[in-house]
Amino acid sequence: MQIEYCGHSCFKISTKPLADQDKITVFIDPFGEKLGLKPPRGQADLVLTTHNHFDHNDTSNLKGDFFLINSPGEYAFRGVSVVGIQTYHDDQGGKLRGLNSVYIIESEGVRICHLGDLGHLLDKNQIDKIGEINILLVPVGGKYTIGPKEAVEVIKSIEPSVVIAMHYNVPGLKVEGLGGVEDFYKELGIKPQEKMAKLKLKKDMFKGDEMEVVELSPL
Repeated sequence: MQIEYCGHSCFKISTKPLADQDKITVFIDPFGEKLGLKPPRGQADLVLTTHNHFDHNDTSNLKGDFFLINSPGEYAFRGVSVVGIQTYHDDQGGKLRGLNSVYIIESEGVRICHLGDLGHLLDKNQIDKIGEINILLVPVGGKYTIGPKEAVEVIKSIEPSVVIAMHYNVPGLKVEGLGGVEDFYKELGIKPQEKMAKLKLKKDMFKGDEMEVVELSPL
C-alpha cells in the first residue's frame, strides 16, 4: 500500500487488498482548480468525500467509473473496507458548517483514519467506533477545523502509529485564515525529519510504541 498527498485534505491511496486482482486507486476529498492548488488527477476506482464543500468534493478531474462514498455507513469495495462515522464541521453540533464524515479505510491489514474537516474533540463513542488506527490524517489549520491544540488532543485520544497533518495554509491556497503546519508541530512537540514524496506501508511496520510524524510533499 502507498499513500500520496495531493494537497489540502486530499490523499491518493494505492492498494492491492486481494492477490488475484489489480491495484485499486482511492482518492479522499478531491478538489478542483478553484482552490488555487494543482487538483488531483488520474484514474480512480474508489472516491471518498467527507462533506459537501467545494474544496473536498470536486471529482471533475478524476477519471473512471469510480464508486463514490459520501456519507456515514459501512462499505466494502473489492477487498477494501470503509467505515464512515458522522461528526461535525464545527463545535456547535453542525449549526455553523454542517456534518462531517470521519472515514476508516482498511486494506492489506493497515487501518487509515481520515478525519475530514473535523471541528470538535471526539467523544468516547466516536473514539470507540474509530478503534485502533495505524495512520491518522488530521486537520491542523484551525478556523474551519480543529487547530493545533485540539488536533493534539484528538491524536492522544486515538493513539495512532503514524500522524500526517493536512488542511493547513500553503502558498497559493485560496482559503483564508488557516494556520501553518509548523504551529501544529510545535504544539505536538514532534517534527518530521524530512518531507517524503510517498509513504509505503506494510502491516508489520506498526510494532513499536513510539508515534511517528510524517510530512508528505504534495503531488
